[in-house]
Amino acid sequence: MLPLERKLEILKRTDKEGKVQIEQLVGELNVSGMTIRRDLAQLEKEGKVIRTHGGAVAVNPLIPETPYQNKSMTRVNQKHLIAKYAASLIPEGAQILLDSGTTTLEIAKVIKSRDDLTIVTNDLKIAAELIESPSEIICTGGTLQRGIGSFVGPHAQDLLNQIRVDLLFMGTHAINLEKGLTAPTMEKALIKRLMADAATTTWVVADSQKFNKSSFSQVCSLEKIEGIITDAELTPEDEVRYGEITSIYTVKENEVSHG
Repeated sequence: MLPLERKLEILKRTDKEGKVQIEQLVGELNVSGMTIRRDLAQLEKEGKVIRTHGGAVAVNPLIPETPYQNKSMTRVNQKHLIAKYAASLIPEGAQILLDSGTTTLEIAKVIKSRDDLTIVTNDLKIAAELIESPSEIICTGGTLQRGIGSFVGPHAQDLLNQIRVDLLFMGTHAINLEKGLTAPTMEKALIKRLMADAATTTWVVADSQKFNKSSFSQVCSLEKIEGIITDAELTPEDEVRYGEITSIYTVKENEVSHG
């Protein structure tokens, strides 16, 4: 492997996983530790990685808050397939929580004609989507995040502290093997934790681009959730790695794979 190819491979892995370890790169790229250290030093000089003890991390590993308008126009088909499978997990007469987000909004679209559910949400657009639903709809209320559509703050926290539900479908900004689920703000992370505390079972619904990334505030570890429902573009390697910690369901048209 030429030096340029080696550096590109290091960058690819750093971008994907958020960090790399010298010891691992030595074995996988079949070069000396000195060579990897020189590569990392050059990449840091170019502003492409940040050196750490024993390796390096990506320069911009934290995912910021994404405006609703931006999220609503991306990976629409993947989110719809995820939502269809998630909706199939909801038993008759269930009490459920729908976290804010565009994937959970797709779940709302799938289940809005059902008349046997109690649906609690902290998302303004989900509440609007369910305005004609024959099921019982409860909105947490609270402080509305401008441009996002979700409710946070003491009012939403108080309601979530008072309820218990069967299922939570949680959205997330980022999924990471070490950091678990993370959110862009402490307020949003707290709301998600209170939702998980209120639910008997928590499913995370997230497209495959959310994996191997992290955001500002931790929500919970992957061990604390029932599983993650994602799209079929998740790599086989990631399906195995994350599947060792929690259940991974990858969905595509008329097919679901459980890793």
